[in-house]
Amino acid sequence: MNNKHEDSVTPSLTPEHILHTGMAFWASKTLLSAVELGVFTELNAHPLSADELGLRLGLHVRARRDFLDALVSMGFLKREDGKYENTPETALFLDRNKPSYLGGILEMSSARLYGFWANLTEGLRTGKPQNEVRYGQPELFEVLYSDPARLEGFLGAMTGLSHPANVQIARQLPWKNWNSFVDVGGAQGDLAVQIATANPHLTGIGFDLPPVQPIFEKYVANSGVSDRLKFMSGDFFNQKLPTADVLLMGHILHDWDLPTKRMLIAKAFDALPMGGALVVYDAIIDDDRRQNTFGLLMSLNMLIETPGGYDYSGDECAGWMRQAGFHTISVQHLAGPDSMVVAIKD
Repeated sequence: MNNKHEDSVTPSLTPEHILHTGMAFWASKTLLSAVELGVFTELNAHPLSADELGLRLGLHVRARRDFLDALVSMGFLKREDGKYENTPETALFLDRNKPSYLGGILEMSSARLYGFWANLTEGLRTGKPQNEVRYGQPELFEVLYSDPARLEGFLGAMTGLSHPANVQIARQLPWKNWNSFVDVGGAQGDLAVQIATANPHLTGIGFDLPPVQPIFEKYVANSGVSDRLKFMSGDFFNQKLPTADVLLMGHILHDWDLPTKRMLIAKAFDALPMGGALVVYDAIIDDDRRQNTFGLLMSLNMLIETPGGYDYSGDECAGWMRQAGFHTISVQHLAGPDSMVVAIKD
């Protein structure tokens, strides 16, 4: 009889991955607090000591070294001769004074999502949103579109999240075959700006709800391509989509349930001419649902944030497109976790 304990530790196995993931909120909140406090922006000019930086940011003396050295250990700061400075990545992406700033999405995550994700277990059991709705408040989009300042902050955060993919879309598609495009749910306008900048022959439209117009026009005015881009207000639930050679839906479909996803794709098919294209992009989940962890977690975030939204695989999206009448369909990686599904009306 084997008397060895079945739960004895096998030498080749360690709990490191379990502990690292289970306690990952420690590291996450440390980075989020650093962005919220403006650590990386404060270090944009020159290195500072813990006391110098602590005084500028209002950090308690007890917390300064551990906080900053934790950021060093995680690879977000460097320390030389007692002075802290940004890494190349944090200098580029987390300095609020640079157009490449991606911290908006992290600021929103710290202010909103971090707390809501504490209720994930209830969301998994009930299938219901765990954001403001849980507390009897209006749903997210209703709140955002009623507050211009908050809406602009949200759209700026979305630009930070989407910008790398937007740049790739502007480069990867065969834009020489087309003359016009519409960004459905155009938000702040970064996708339209990137496409127009990279393709001087194109004209484009940002299609979104009326409160977005001044935000879109402000962003486009600083782009150098405002003569070829315009805003069109509208509601894709209650009216037809504008006609153009290419229609794009970036980080749109995952907000909605399956009937709404199919409805939007069908509206795009109807709006396109023969030879036109529908481009859908999100954090597309790999077909085997094993690799794109971000996409799978984003789908859980849609559980937290929406009544019926979820992320999806390229194969699932292609199936919806075929049901709408598209035949030539491809899935192409963009940047990071984002991919696009391109459907040609032929």
